[in-house]
Amino acid sequence: MILQISIYLIVIILGIMLFFSFVVAPVTFTALNEENARKFIRKIFPYYYTVNLAISVLVLILFIILKIFFLDFYLILSVVGLFAVSNFILMPLINKFRDEKQDKKFKQLHFVSVVINFVQMILLVIVLI
Repeated sequence: MILQISIYLIVIILGIMLFFSFVVAPVTFTALNEENARKFIRKIFPYYYTVNLAISVLVLILFIILKIFFLDFYLILSVVGLFAVSNFILMPLINKFRDEKQDKKFKQLHFVSVVINFVQMILLVIVLI
């Protein structure tokens, strides 16, 4: 039962990530002007990271309760760590560089955040397999 709940939670995380990446972000930049799109993205990203971080921590706790300490545990631990880094380190730096008009640094860190997001999706799919 607990294992099934953890699988559902992993699917939820993956669903949120896919929906955000392929629906919310693209539609935001096509439906809103640049200024409003930036404001919206800055407001929604903290929720995106915080919700996914909380759910992935819950999965990690469930794995600990189930004494699952093999590959899946470490993959989820990596997902948790990457959400924390993205939320508490990367996102503030990306916003700072955008505000300071340091486009090169902004683009580099934005690219890193996209890669991290993609890696997390791959790790979650591996856990589900």
